[in-house]
Amino acid sequence: MLRKLFPTSRAGRALTVGAALLSAGVALAPAGTAAASTATESLHKVDYVALGDSYASAPLVSTQVDATCLRSNQNYPSLVAQSRSATLTDVSCSGATTDDMTASETDGVAPQLDALNRGTDLVTLTIGGNDIGFSTVLGTCAQLTSGNPAGTPCQTHFTGTGTDQVTDAIARTGPKVAQVLRGIHRRAPHARVVVVGYPDLFPDDGVGCTSKTVPLAAGDFAWLRDKEKELNAMLAREAWQGGAKYVNTYTPTVGHDLCKPTGERWIETFAPETPAAPVHPNATGESVMATAVGGVLTRHGRHH
Repeated sequence: MLRKLFPTSRAGRALTVGAALLSAGVALAPAGTAAASTATESLHKVDYVALGDSYASAPLVSTQVDATCLRSNQNYPSLVAQSRSATLTDVSCSGATTDDMTASETDGVAPQLDALNRGTDLVTLTIGGNDIGFSTVLGTCAQLTSGNPAGTPCQTHFTGTGTDQVTDAIARTGPKVAQVLRGIHRRAPHARVVVVGYPDLFPDDGVGCTSKTVPLAAGDFAWLRDKEKELNAMLAREAWQGGAKYVNTYTPTVGHDLCKPTGERWIETFAPETPAAPVHPNATGESVMATAVGGVLTRHGRHH
């Protein structure tokens, strides 16, 4: 079951969540129908391109409008476009890595940077989680929990060789993100570029929860929290060095992690109770991310 929740291949992740959508009876529009959505008319239509992975595309969040990339029309890019009267080209895609910015992720899905041109005014980018294999890490953590539910079996597994494998993966991903930012600037030289970080997935105080829907060992929550913070810190650093702004979506979502009850939880559990992929933002989480993006755009002047 956990391998189905967290398959190792990008195509596997997309197919697994797509099957979950179909089995749940969620309506899907033909692939690509959300590639370009238009917001309210204005005197100047900001040309906005959204790039990234499932935290941008919002798999299972209603309403799904692209069956291949598992993209919602209520994801944070759609909400940002609506609030800023922008013309949105959303090519975010579940399972995407930095490689998929310049290569096809799967059949029928163009390299994401192909959506950019010299007329692009605004670009948002959420990427890196799949490069470090975070879904696979979570699946491994869940599998190890039963052997030591009160301890740190996952941390021990990934640090037992004397180095932290996740920390190393984050370090290797930094240059890849930098390369993506250079590619964005080359293709869209006049665009404002915004790197959007990941929201708070685990309790910020490090105190975990015991639940069938959150099968993690008590001692591993603090380590997993720290790994996410390391990932976000890397993204913030690469944004600053790469001529982009960084959006902190972690702080606004503290207190609404996967351990919180329904209604307070903006990140779903391993077995979601509201429409969202496992350990991903639900509709409220995507809305809060959109607000954080809008705040950065407003604070740093015009968005085109």
